[in-house]
Amino acid sequence: MTKRVILVRHGDLGERYRGRYVGSTDLPLSAEGELQATALAGEIGRIERARILCSPLLRARRTAELALGTGTSFTVDEDLREIDFGRWELMSFPEIAAADPAAVDRWALLEDDFAFPGGESIGAFRGRVGALAGRIAADPAATVIAFAHGGVIRMLVCRFLGLEYRRYLLFDIRPGSLSEFAIDGDRGVLIRLNERCRREEMQ
Repeated sequence: MTKRVILVRHGDLGERYRGRYVGSTDLPLSAEGELQATALAGEIGRIERARILCSPLLRARRTAELALGTGTSFTVDEDLREIDFGRWELMSFPEIAAADPAAVDRWALLEDDFAFPGGESIGAFRGRVGALAGRIAADPAATVIAFAHGGVIRMLVCRFLGLEYRRYLLFDIRPGSLSEFAIDGDRGVLIRLNERCRREEMQ
């Protein structure tokens, strides 16, 4: 049976965090992010009997709350959390490259055994997102909606399209956006990517 899978990235975090690596740091949405999340309600609210999953991080949970409205519950799934950048959390790439150029060179290879200093390894991240993809594909619900993060969604895009995981950096997943797949078995067809709901649709 073909399954509909909708991946939602949380809303914006504010100007001070743009261009910085935000993984495990638990930040709230900015005012702009709250508007983006509310704008999702028009479309998400029309979907009935979906299985709804959400990252445990505040920015994803708040996005889900605003998009789903009152009275709609969701299941928190730990594997939907963003990768942990360790000591690189909240740093910009130029700051990281200046502080630890050798580690940046190793990171560029995207080998499984590379771990962010004090954080998560690429292999561990890939493993848990792969397990998540398997659970989504096997879920009996006809529609699965997951509120997550840019890195997680990019990795899921590669998994569902059968792409080599190192290609996940080729996708730019914007805050407050929807991406959708039609999944048959453990492979899918991309229906839309990075779609945002217009605020004038917030009726």
